[in-house]
Amino acid sequence: MPSTIQNVNIDAADAYALALWWSQVVDHPVHEECAPGDEEAYVVPPEGPTLYFSKVPEPKVVKNRVHLCLTPDIRREAEVDRLLAIGATLVDDRRTPDGKGWAVLADPEGNEFCVLRSAAERA
Repeated sequence: MPSTIQNVNIDAADAYALALWWSQVVDHPVHEECAPGDEEAYVVPPEGPTLYFSKVPEPKVVKNRVHLCLTPDIRREAEVDRLLAIGATLVDDRRTPDGKGWAVLADPEGNEFCVLRSAAERA
């Protein structure tokens, strides 16, 4: 029998604060059971696995071995601009002149993720 992905765990210095930030990214609230200061916090988007944030004592030091790839509902450029405005940083710009590629961003704690083209842009 195969396994099912229940959640994606992201280490954080402040689990609740990082969950709040990601809740803006996916436009879904932090779960009502979570509160500031909790060791764990999570966001449960209806269309994907749970984003689970757990407090760890050590800071991030190297590149992620696993990261999230986001497909926005809006144009990629507009989504990159929106995410930068709420606190993401641009790590690597892999977009190409023909409109393909992706942008590598980092959340406020330095965890990398990619923003791909929207479905409309791929069509």
